[in-house]
Amino acid sequence: MNAELGSDLTSDPLGWAHPPWTRAEAQAVYDRPFNDLLLRAQTTHRESFDPNRVQLSRLLSIKTGGCPEDCGYCSQSSHHQSGLKASKLMEVERVIAEATKARDAGATRYCMGAAWRSPKERDMEAVVAMVEGVKALGMETCMTLGMLDLGQAQQLKQAGLDYYNHNIDTSERYYTEVISTRTFAERLDTLANVRDSGMKVCCGGIVGMGEEKADRIDMLVTLANLPEPPDSVPINMLIPIEGTPLGDAEPIEPIEFVRTIALARIMMPKSHVRLSAGRTAMSDEMQALCFFAGANSIFVGDTLLTADNPGEDKDSALFRRLGIKPFAREVL
Repeated sequence: MNAELGSDLTSDPLGWAHPPWTRAEAQAVYDRPFNDLLLRAQTTHRESFDPNRVQLSRLLSIKTGGCPEDCGYCSQSSHHQSGLKASKLMEVERVIAEATKARDAGATRYCMGAAWRSPKERDMEAVVAMVEGVKALGMETCMTLGMLDLGQAQQLKQAGLDYYNHNIDTSERYYTEVISTRTFAERLDTLANVRDSGMKVCCGGIVGMGEEKADRIDMLVTLANLPEPPDSVPINMLIPIEGTPLGDAEPIEPIEFVRTIALARIMMPKSHVRLSAGRTAMSDEMQALCFFAGANSIFVGDTLLTADNPGEDKDSALFRRLGIKPFAREVL
């Protein structure tokens, strides 16, 4: 009986590793008994990654607040009364100094985010200098600046930017319930420009925004069926922020969140699945289940842009308890 069960879990009767995926196929995986789903996800994870290594990334807000978009989850939107004050673009030298501290603390990827709809031409010189400076430290570089046209994407690629983050946030069906100032199709256009420039795509979404299970599944189907699945797939658990439309959203049930992580790992077996925002609300046991389900990247540091994040001491203690080590630094 054990042999039959093992055969069932390691075969590919649904073509699990082969896009394009259908909603029905993805839902059949998502709905498997929890233990079967986790075994499948962990087996898939081990085929491409060391199961006891997690990538450490650091995220810095290089321009905070005043964003013209109306994303219902975001404290940085100028449409919401979150109490966050807008700031100007950070000086290049300060960004490099912060990146140096992050590298020395063990981070291998440095991510920089600006609260823009899209970068203006006058900002590109400074942004390019930030990329070049962080790259010179021997770190992987990532940015999220809003929408990009192809020319901007090519400029960032030439500067040495490795990854560009642009989340689709949720399913196409539920998207208009969260955002009205930018279309789902426009997000896909930016992903295409990033991909065509030769940069790697970092793209995921947020769960716990009042969406249905089908929306979480559809979001992952969209990502897995891109011409190339994203190299990094951040899965964020909503942090409800007072003053935003989703400030009173009911949290997602923990087992459903772990199922989402597991499905992302199975559908995108070679991608880094990042356990992203919301970790302050997760128990150590929930995070451990997420790592077992295939999450192998986290943000370290006390803040994520403007939200709280577990401190490095807490992460280090959890890693010691689980026998997890950070990814080794590569020479870039």
